[in-house]
Amino acid sequence: MKFQIKNEKYMLALLGLLVWACSSNNIDIENMRCEYQISPIGIDSPAPRFTWNYTTNNEDATEFSQDSYQLYIATREQDLRNSSDNSWQSDTIYSDTPHATYQGSEKLKSRTRYYWQVIAWDKTKEHKIISPISSFETAQFNQSDWTGVWITDNHDKDYTSAPMLRKSFIAQDDIQQARLYVSAAAYYKMTLNGKSITSSHLNPGFTHYDKRNLYNTYDVTSQLLKGENVLSAILGNGFYNESAPVATWSYEQARWRNRPRMICEMEILYKNGEKQTIHSDSTWKTSTGPYIQNNIYSGDTYDACLAIAGWDKPGFDDSKWTNAIQVAAPSPLLVSQNMPAIETEQFITPINMRSFGDTVYVYDFGVNMSGVCTLSINGKKGTKVSMQHGELLKDNGRLEMRNLDIYYKPLPGLAFQTDTYILDGKQGTFTPDFTYHGFQYVEVRSDRPVKLTKESLTAQFIHTAVPPVGKFCCSNELLNKIWKAANQSYLSNLMSIPTDCPQREKNGWTADAHITMDLGLLNFDGITFYEKWLDDMIDNQNEEGRISGIIPSSGWGYDDWIGPVWDAAMFIVPMAIYHYYGDTRSIEKLWPVCTKYLAYLAGREDAEGTVTYGIGDWVFHKTQTPTEFTTTCYYYLDNLYMAKFAELIGKDGSSYAKKAEELKLLINHKYFDTSKAIYANGSQAAQGVALYLGIVPKEYEQQVADNLSTMIKANKNLLDFGVLGSKTVLRMLSKYGYADLAYQMAAQEEAPSWGNWIKQGFTTLAETWILSPEFRDASVNHMFLGDINAWMYNILAGINYDEQKPGFKHILIQPHFVKGLDWVKAEYKSVNGIIRSEWERKGEQVILKVTIPVNTNATVEYNGKKIDLRSGKHQLTF
Repeated sequence: MKFQIKNEKYMLALLGLLVWACSSNNIDIENMRCEYQISPIGIDSPAPRFTWNYTTNNEDATEFSQDSYQLYIATREQDLRNSSDNSWQSDTIYSDTPHATYQGSEKLKSRTRYYWQVIAWDKTKEHKIISPISSFETAQFNQSDWTGVWITDNHDKDYTSAPMLRKSFIAQDDIQQARLYVSAAAYYKMTLNGKSITSSHLNPGFTHYDKRNLYNTYDVTSQLLKGENVLSAILGNGFYNESAPVATWSYEQARWRNRPRMICEMEILYKNGEKQTIHSDSTWKTSTGPYIQNNIYSGDTYDACLAIAGWDKPGFDDSKWTNAIQVAAPSPLLVSQNMPAIETEQFITPINMRSFGDTVYVYDFGVNMSGVCTLSINGKKGTKVSMQHGELLKDNGRLEMRNLDIYYKPLPGLAFQTDTYILDGKQGTFTPDFTYHGFQYVEVRSDRPVKLTKESLTAQFIHTAVPPVGKFCCSNELLNKIWKAANQSYLSNLMSIPTDCPQREKNGWTADAHITMDLGLLNFDGITFYEKWLDDMIDNQNEEGRISGIIPSSGWGYDDWIGPVWDAAMFIVPMAIYHYYGDTRSIEKLWPVCTKYLAYLAGREDAEGTVTYGIGDWVFHKTQTPTEFTTTCYYYLDNLYMAKFAELIGKDGSSYAKKAEELKLLINHKYFDTSKAIYANGSQAAQGVALYLGIVPKEYEQQVADNLSTMIKANKNLLDFGVLGSKTVLRMLSKYGYADLAYQMAAQEEAPSWGNWIKQGFTTLAETWILSPEFRDASVNHMFLGDINAWMYNILAGINYDEQKPGFKHILIQPHFVKGLDWVKAEYKSVNGIIRSEWERKGEQVILKVTIPVNTNATVEYNGKKIDLRSGKHQLTF
């Protein structure tokens, strides 16, 4: 194809100089973030990170490139950029990356608000850009900063009713601000004067509770009253106190299991400078009430007849309540939760309700999701109403649970995915507080007649509230639905950890996480979420150096049947964070874990110097790729990435580079048939993995790709792979000249395919290509086959990072104008600003429009040609 460039930044060099001279002062700094959050109030990093973006109101003409900057931090705004005891400023840092770290010799103080500002220059030093002033607030840096202690009631861990705790205190007038720091194992529902302190759910996040606990920070200034106030909490079991052996993953045997407990501390600052602290201790009062059962896999049981009116408000007489007891901290670490909380993204009303008499009602919400339901109901006192959640219906319209409860072992009062509400004879509303479910359908059953309407039940779609950063659409509505379904599955599986499914397991399977890193980070700003999970990985490693297949784990999953392909998450996740954000902190933290793990694998090597145990191309359709091949391939990747980690953080990685090369030679000697240019057993996944991981010798790459395309065409353009193939095959076809074929596979509606799920009416991605008729492993809300979503950004729209300049400092625009598509539009808000790529056919031509953020540049690659672009808007015609 021929191409023309229409550069909207400048038509003539002279005009460009004139525009630059006039517009450089219009460049501003925005999106100022501390620890990737805007004005956070719970920072406990001693060396917080700061990032910012450049913007201009004249996007067609921007040539600014940061050459250096200075970072200023002070406890008062007026002290910024002034030398004083209250301020700090960095040296002039020569870097083109808008990323800074506090490196002052003086430690930051706990519970202190800091203000910060950046001044940046270009290479000429003639153009100085001064940022607005932003702020961050520290929380508790040290365990010794806490005056509160861990408390609970006097029941043991097998007592089913939830602890209720309250503290009455007096506050004065003229409050300037109040902060509440609170943690629990597992969850708290906390109110101040009867009003919830947060709209979020299941706080704090799930961890290895005996290794580290998270706490949250809240601004509760507006909720305090002059005079009596009451701080109250109800505590839930979660994964901390899984009391019943109903699930498979041994949480009821967890070494940390105990009665739910909490710690909190409220600091009130008055306008006259005085401070008052309210903290958890044995003076708190406790009781139990309507929360008679809660189980993370089953659900909540609430008996409204046992509700205690006004217990969480001032004026309540708690003299007959017992005092709380001080208990041991679950772990030695209490750290701030910097990832987003679990929030309600959407309240969803049912699209249909069907009654089966006056005791059974089935609701259809039209979309599969993770979440809970709110029931509004009136009926006779003592009526027991249950809400069971599922993904499918039987032919008769009733709820089908067999695709989900395959591993569940029900006990009395603990039906799977079932919340129970016992009526008190009045109009009531019930929303579970200590569980969540995966569902599209809800069957409401009662032991006495009740009258329900379509409006009686509302669903809440909840997940860790990672901010959206990506958009994609194209002229093929099927692809748009696949993209949307992949995002719905991804979000449904963010519950403070990346899970496999939101119903049956709720476990942080490691391969599910690493396979979906591109899907996740192209659509959502997930760095703090994944950094938290990497902390869980650090806590998960055992003395041998192994990690379990699920993280966190009570001790389940340190088994050979899982293996290194899954364990590769410890390398792939921090590398993805580096590629997308240009941030090496995760690599630095994981280095000791990776070192110990690779030493463990070295001790497991066979005579050929490799390891071959574990699973590989999981949930394959028909053809199974040999796991000894895929395990060796990912052992190679581990060492390859470890050598790169060493280079990035100043370590010696020569032994890892040498090992990677040895493994590459072994793979090509043992598994590669050079006469046929075929790897292993000739499966689609084997070719995809070998190409994707860079194992194929350069001179054979195109032949291997040609053979991959041939075997797919021979299979009527249908896929025949599992999770590893889903990550690699479409990408490698596209890379080596078969993008049209990849598109045909992606847009396929015949099973097995992504499109066939959509054709069946699914709104999320299934666990297997074809659901088992016996309902074995048949969830329809799994994310691990969803990399096709990221393929749309990378291949169709062509938005890609450059490994040599991570964080999208240099952007690779590599679109594929595939046959069958008329247009594509995509947008990605990178750590360096918004990138847009869209193309449309106009007769015999294709018009490509690209937007590149200020302070970055890009290269458009198409049909062997490369076009370098500065920041701004561009239009190219092919």
